[in-house]
Amino acid sequence: MIFTLIPIAAFSWGKTGHRVVGQIAENHLTQKAGAAVRALLGPDSLAEVSNWADEIRSEPAIWKKADPWHYVNIPDGQTYENMEKNPAGDIIVALKRFEATLRDKNAPREERIQALKFMVHMIGDLHQPLHAGKRDDLGGNRVSVRWFRGAESTNLHSVWDDLLIEQEKLSFTEWSRFLDHPTATEIKEWQSTAYTGWMEESYQLRDRCYDFKPELPLGYDYVHKSMPIVKQRLLQAGIRLAGTLNAIFN
Repeated sequence: MIFTLIPIAAFSWGKTGHRVVGQIAENHLTQKAGAAVRALLGPDSLAEVSNWADEIRSEPAIWKKADPWHYVNIPDGQTYENMEKNPAGDIIVALKRFEATLRDKNAPREERIQALKFMVHMIGDLHQPLHAGKRDDLGGNRVSVRWFRGAESTNLHSVWDDLLIEQEKLSFTEWSRFLDHPTATEIKEWQSTAYTGWMEESYQLRDRCYDFKPELPLGYDYVHKSMPIVKQRLLQAGIRLAGTLNAIFN
C-alpha cells in the first residue's frame, strides 16, 4: 500500500483544548516531576508550551516530517496491531520515541525539551477521537459540515478541534477549573493504561463524531451529545499526561 502524506488541515483540540490538557496535567504533577519539568521549561508552564507542536508547522522546511506524528489512521474493522503502518510514523511511534528521549538523562538538553513539548501536545491529540481517524476522509477533514444555521461551511475535524470547545465561551483556566475534579479511582484507572489503550478509546468513540444528518447544519443537539465526550477526553488527557510525566521523572 502506498501512503500519501497529506497534512491535516485543522490543528488538534485547538489552542484552548491543548492548554486545558496542559493545565490539568500541571495540577497533578508530583513535586519531583514538577521540579524536573521546570528544570527543562524554565518559567513556561505545560499550558504555555502545549501548542508548540502545532506552531512549528510554520517552519515546514524543518518540521514537515512531524505532520504524521499527530495522528494515526485506523481503517474500519482493523486494529492498530494488524493494520499496515505509515512508514513515516504515527502518534504512537512518536510518543514512545519522545518518552525514551525524556527518560535518557544523557540525551542533549534541547532534544529533551522538544520531546517534552511534543508529548504535552500529542497526548492531547491522542484523546481527540478523530486523531484515531479514518484514512479515506483524513480524520474528518474531508467531511464538509455547516456549524449552526447560516454559518459558512467547515469540516468535521475543525468542529472537534475548535468549535465545540469555543461554543462554551470559556478560557482555558475556566475549562480546567470546571473539569479538574476526577475521583481517586478515575485517576488510578486512567493512568493504568498505555498509549495504545488511549488510542483504542478514541477509535471506539470516533463513530459518534459522525452521528448527524449530512443535509442539516450541526447545532445544539450535536453540541449536547458531543460535549460530554469532549469534557471526558480533555480531563483524561490531562490526568494521563501527568501520570506519564510522573512515571518518567520519578
